Amino acid sequence: MARHLITSALPYINGIKHLGNMVGSMLPADVYSRYLRQRGHDVLYICATDEHGTPAELAAKEAGLSVAEFCAQAHDAQKAVYDGFALAFDYFGRSSSPQNVEITQHFARRLNENGFVEERAIRQVYSPTDGRFLPDRYVEGTCPHCGYDKARGDQCENCTRVLDPTDLINPRSAISGSTDLEVRETKHLFLLQSKLQHEVEEWVAAHEAEWPQLASSIARKWLTEGLHDRAITRDLDWGVPVPADTWPELAAEGKVFYVWFDAPIEYIGATKEWSDAAPAGETRDWKSWWYESDETVRYTEFMAKDNVPFHTVMFPATELGVREPWKKVDYVKAFNWLTYYGGKFSTSQKRGVFTDQALEILPADYWRYFLIANAPESDDSSFTWEHFTATVNKDLADTLGNFVNRVLSFSRKRFGDDVPAGGEPGEAETKLGEQIAELLAEYETQMESLQFRKAAAALRALWSAGNSYLEEKAPWLEIKTNPEGAALTLRTAMNLIHLYSVVSEPFIPASSAAMRQAFTLKDDTATWITEAEAKSLTAVPAGTPFTVPPVLFAKLTDEDLETYKERFGGEPA
Repeated sequence: MARHLITSALPYINGIKHLGNMVGSMLPADVYSRYLRQRGHDVLYICATDEHGTPAELAAKEAGLSVAEFCAQAHDAQKAVYDGFALAFDYFGRSSSPQNVEITQHFARRLNENGFVEERAIRQVYSPTDGRFLPDRYVEGTCPHCGYDKARGDQCENCTRVLDPTDLINPRSAISGSTDLEVRETKHLFLLQSKLQHEVEEWVAAHEAEWPQLASSIARKWLTEGLHDRAITRDLDWGVPVPADTWPELAAEGKVFYVWFDAPIEYIGATKEWSDAAPAGETRDWKSWWYESDETVRYTEFMAKDNVPFHTVMFPATELGVREPWKKVDYVKAFNWLTYYGGKFSTSQKRGVFTDQALEILPADYWRYFLIANAPESDDSSFTWEHFTATVNKDLADTLGNFVNRVLSFSRKRFGDDVPAGGEPGEAETKLGEQIAELLAEYETQMESLQFRKAAAALRALWSAGNSYLEEKAPWLEIKTNPEGAALTLRTAMNLIHLYSVVSEPFIPASSAAMRQAFTLKDDTATWITEAEAKSLTAVPAGTPFTVPPVLFAKLTDEDLETYKERFGGEPA
């Protein structure tokens, strides 16, 4: 089986993330990782908090903490939420780790040795009021491209264009709000991306046909516009230090690497963190996943569209310039935006449902299923409470949950606490087995191709097939004239429940575990369902003890809907 390296865009450290962030990177990566593990592949799923840059310093200042203390607390808070969503990272690291410092500085030295780093004197915004140079994100103003009046000096959140602070109209300090700004000379390191343009173009051309159109079109747009030399250092107190052995003057001035440079390297750094954290007696070879691994590892990245340029153009340029055989991404799974009633979720403006709030309302499986079933793959998709409630009730409560409850409850009532025997499978069971095998193959096809909405639709169809079978056989009527036939129907339906518990695990792990644990099987080691097993539906034999689990999914009421809308609003602010 193949080795699969999976990463999702690093969540930034300043605050708990909203549902749009969850569905745009981490959740689909988790679903895919779980699926691959079930199919027997060797999987390493790596993520981390992105802890450097201006927002971390600003958030720490607002919280009255040192940046280090703020980041440590925020990392733990985010990890707790991701645990609540059952994200099965192999390791969730920190970009402020010593491992990332070591590897980032190594990359910078190698780029310098290869002629791709240059020290330049530049003119940068300085705030006399704050008594300091202002890094890009410390400067706010109006975007010259779209007119958004809260654009940052590095990128416009509205149109996603990359900016320089001096591009902004009516700039102001993000620290003090002062518009008394000057432009002074200072020195910084620049990555000469322009010298790597042709190599990046060749690399993208060799991979883009396999990527989703969203990822390839963004990469191609950036390459068409041309790669520009960009500063990779900033005047900040918190970050990966410029190594004094290579740039003593800049190191003495306290320069640190710019977050866009070191954050992608943290994928490698976090893998080394995972390796270094191995328990006694266990050896983890982090480098085999990243170095000279083109023939042995398939690397898939998950991210929202605003991160695509950094991962398809800028970080590959860095890796190419290092002139060492570091693993580059094979497949970029990019997502559009999940909106809140058509407006943007916003961490900074606290608009929309945030992940910690979501878990306060309902268990993770409700959110996991809804978000993946409505993932913004081909276009933006909108979260509304009406849509969420309808999906939960129709798919989870009625189609799956009700099927499980009525099969097990009815069987226990009429046949006791063991799976009934009944007669031999007939035409209806043969037809059902063929249908289940066909639907399972469709589900596998969509999961393999990372088409999550289509995979959810195939999973939903599997659940619906059980309901159709049950309605056709009607064991509540069948038992009156043919108890053996009713027992067969229920035994077949129980085998469907077991099948659902296995194949639904990537989407709804907690509910899948509850379904599986309903049956007391001696050797239930199945990680997936083969075509033959899907057709035969015999994994749970007659005589197997079972229990009726608590209701898997509660139906949401009109009162619930109104409560949610009152708390969060029924339209964007």
